[in-house]
Amino acid sequence: MTISDNNTIVIFGASGDLTYRKLIPALYHLYASNQLPSTFSILGVSRTQYDDESYREKMKQSLRELEKTEPEILDAFCHHLHYQALNTSDVDEYSKLVCKLDQLADKYQLEQQNTLFYLATPPSLYGVIPSCLAAHGLNDESNGWKRLIIEKPFGYDLASALELGKQIHQYFEEHQIYRIDHYLGKETVQNLLVLRFSNVMFEPLWNRNFIDYVEITGSEFLGVEERGGYYDGSGAMRDMFQNHLLQVLAMVGMESPSAINADSMRDEIAKVLQSLQPLTEQDLRNNLVLGQYTESEVRGQFLPSYRDEQGVADDSRTETYVGLKMFINNWRWNGVPFYVRTGKRLPTRVTEVVVHFKKTPHPAFAENAPENKLVIRIQPDEGIQMRFGLKEPGSGFNVKDVSMDFHYQSLAETQMLTAYERLLLDALNGDATLFARSDAVNACWKFVQPILDFKQDPQALFGYACGTWGPKEADQLLERDNRKWRFPCKNLTDTDYCEL
Repeated sequence: MTISDNNTIVIFGASGDLTYRKLIPALYHLYASNQLPSTFSILGVSRTQYDDESYREKMKQSLRELEKTEPEILDAFCHHLHYQALNTSDVDEYSKLVCKLDQLADKYQLEQQNTLFYLATPPSLYGVIPSCLAAHGLNDESNGWKRLIIEKPFGYDLASALELGKQIHQYFEEHQIYRIDHYLGKETVQNLLVLRFSNVMFEPLWNRNFIDYVEITGSEFLGVEERGGYYDGSGAMRDMFQNHLLQVLAMVGMESPSAINADSMRDEIAKVLQSLQPLTEQDLRNNLVLGQYTESEVRGQFLPSYRDEQGVADDSRTETYVGLKMFINNWRWNGVPFYVRTGKRLPTRVTEVVVHFKKTPHPAFAENAPENKLVIRIQPDEGIQMRFGLKEPGSGFNVKDVSMDFHYQSLAETQMLTAYERLLLDALNGDATLFARSDAVNACWKFVQPILDFKQDPQALFGYACGTWGPKEADQLLERDNRKWRFPCKNLTDTDYCEL
């Protein structure tokens, strides 16, 4: 897919970690694979003092360190890089940005100034930059489209999300705003929809009549690393659950869209998020587990407790683990529990959805028949596994648990875009399908707000050792219903060895 419109990509926070680790490499790969237009420019903006040449050298060096590059392609790509130093909090300084954009329009002979503004900045600037852009007419689409990409977190709680949305909508229309969640750019997340809606053998079973329960896991082996100061004000609920995992849940639970376009897809996502059963005081006491990792030795390596991490308060009550039993109140899913968990310092890094189907009602086979389940692995070892029962060889009708697997890596001839490559390409093409809309964002915050309030409860936090699957109370969450979590390995297929 090649972009037809010539454009300028303006990256605020151009000297930051996100820009050189994710955005510039993604744009380089799109350029190397001929998926950017013949005429485009990338303009870095931040307070740091660079000129065009010094910024190009910095980005060239980081690309060589992080990516496999070809010298000729790298040089050609870097000629499209430009830089403008300015104080992003000072509205008067944006006159420099206007002049620089005009210069680039002349240099590249642009008839229209199509501009994508990427806010790779601290969230405190999400409301400031749009107002400054508007003050200089840089939100005006009379001379080409203007689009705004905003990174998570979009708000800190329900009230701040509503206020931020109100601020931005003063200057940019909803069709101009692209709230990015890199999880939605992953091929396997999108494949959830194709798996469901393009296969007649799945969709008729995708409801309360045939599905017993669903579990969604987003685990990380890493701790907070160098992000202790940020994470201590965020926690697992804001960092992973409120955005990534609820968006994945929405794709599992949504109805079939009337068309494959941004409006239809996001209508259905918003509907299912608005159908989440509100959490009562009893739910918070019985169906929610918040945890924080404690020190442990894992595979011969000592791992410190969360409170001993750099930047974390000694008496921190911030959760590094969330486990929740929740429901979707609609015709399709009424009564089907969704068990969702995320955490740091768990045995392995894995994100997956497991759909557990009900047992057969046939009395002769029900007792020893294995559970039918569908495992949709989002990362790593991306793929899909189906588990079902077949007859064991020999006499009688003993049932054996078997599986069928599909791995994306087996599609050697297919070039998979990274999440940022895919989402940048979509934004440049004006396709907002995989970007969160304001009503969906607000529905997520509305659902989690009672949890954010409940976190203040001094009894609400449980410890778990690094390298384990979270607090024992999270296991009890399922054991009360005669169920248990799947403990995945880094490989999708079952192995004799697992990290735990």
